[in-house]
Amino acid sequence: MDHERYSRQVLFRPIGEDGQALLRRARVAIVGMGALGTASATQLVRAGVGFVRLIDRDIIEPSNLQRQSLYDEADALHGRAKAEAAADKLRQANRDVEIEVAIEDVHWRNAERLLSDVDVIVDGTDNFQVRYLINDVAVKHQIAWSYGGAVSSYGTTAFIRPGETPCLVCLFGPNTQSGGHDTCDTVGVIAPVVSIIASLQVAEIFKYLTGNVDALANAITYLDVWKNEFRSVQFGEAKAACPCCQQHEYVALETRTNDLTVSLCGRQTIQVRPAARLLVSLSQMADRLSSFGEVRHNDSLLRCDFGNVQITLFADGRALIHGVDNEVEARSLYARYIGM
Repeated sequence: MDHERYSRQVLFRPIGEDGQALLRRARVAIVGMGALGTASATQLVRAGVGFVRLIDRDIIEPSNLQRQSLYDEADALHGRAKAEAAADKLRQANRDVEIEVAIEDVHWRNAERLLSDVDVIVDGTDNFQVRYLINDVAVKHQIAWSYGGAVSSYGTTAFIRPGETPCLVCLFGPNTQSGGHDTCDTVGVIAPVVSIIASLQVAEIFKYLTGNVDALANAITYLDVWKNEFRSVQFGEAKAACPCCQQHEYVALETRTNDLTVSLCGRQTIQVRPAARLLVSLSQMADRLSSFGEVRHNDSLLRCDFGNVQITLFADGRALIHGVDNEVEARSLYARYIGM
């Protein structure tokens, strides 16, 4: 262990040498490398958590730079994959941490593969469907996870331990999210609330991973940095009739909807995912598309600019269609240019 690197953290008595050793052996997966994900990843990697998996489906755009702390203007200019760019920055911060990149969209087909082999799952998403998938995997495999959300000037977080605390279904009910809630694209977001929520998430993770479970909040915490509000509501007991943590019905995992198209954050970007995982030769696709527009590609993704519309294609066949807000049009463009 690099004693000088972690010396100030080790001097904090609740962690100490033993706690630092536990962090070194810990494994964490972060779902979503946006504002919350980049903030929490920075703290976890710098703290010496031994293994961190970065999972994200998106690319970096200029509007991310105001609050997503691991990215810079060059990343946005080149439309780099968030997970890949974040990993590059984090490896420069701490080469001793094993960082794994997963440029993937979390869904029922891959959720257990990506999330079931870690000690803690960190929620950095803005999507309740994915949160219910995380909750299903966490309960099924008895893995602790940190729920977090931040928008406008307010945010919420809770640290969930299957078997010890209520699960997400206990707290919020079955997944009935059908829109109508605030998003960064409807009400905006300021960076301070992101930093605070992410820090509260990481503090709970540190407590858990170092064995300081008596210090856990065991509560849902809500704050608004603009209105100077801070509230914490203690957990009750898990609901006896909870279909997830009591009856072991994993609806999000077992529904198996394909969700071939989905709008991303109201950005005039539609994600199109093939029904089955495909392995695409990006270099061959670049040659094919070069006659239609400007093409750039690397090992992770391909970006083709058609003028009013851009397509970002990933190696598994998933694509982001930029410049459209109609799913039918997005599928049509996908079929026309990708041809699958």
